[in-house]
Amino acid sequence: MNEGGIHSYEPAAGHGLRHDPFNAIIGPRPIGWVSSRSPDGGLNLAPYSFFNAFNYKPPLIGFSSIGYKHSVRNIEQTGEFVWNLATRALADAMNRTSAHVPYEADEFALGGLTPLPSRIVAAPRVAESPVTMECKLAQLVQLHGVDGKPVESWLTIGEVVAVHIDTRLIKDGVYDTAAARPILRAGRWGDYAEITPEAMFVMARPDEKTRS
Repeated sequence: MNEGGIHSYEPAAGHGLRHDPFNAIIGPRPIGWVSSRSPDGGLNLAPYSFFNAFNYKPPLIGFSSIGYKHSVRNIEQTGEFVWNLATRALADAMNRTSAHVPYEADEFALGGLTPLPSRIVAAPRVAESPVTMECKLAQLVQLHGVDGKPVESWLTIGEVVAVHIDTRLIKDGVYDTAAARPILRAGRWGDYAEITPEAMFVMARPDEKTRS
């Protein structure tokens, strides 16, 4: 429905556009590039576009999987996973790991990536990624709508138990977000955004004193 230059719709009745705008409006979004290990030792690596951080202490991050996919299965069974930062340099490799392949397939090999042993968890890190976070499963929740009926999506929340940062991204004791050139999911069929130094700006909160 178009009224006064506004396209309005109720999702349950359809959006009326060529492509659902929901995940383009809520974006760009960080990418949950999640590595896990199955109980029998098989490796899995997959990107999830519904990902974010949820708490400082303890540090909690999480991703939502539409469908009970291999990552969720491994994490539920082993209780751990690793988040790997997806960067512009790793975009093609990350995209290759999004392919629908059999459970026993090794997405590290598919992406031409190197599994690196973690310090605390059994799931490996992506050696080529400049920032990784080892996580222990805190909650696994099947989502449901306002009617209370479960939907085929699972929210996986992990507590970060170890963080690894390439020292080239730390300047004067501060992590430089743009220096890593992270990529974010921006909706539609395959839109992504890249954070660059030119895209950054600083804006203090009204009640925040000038930073030293």
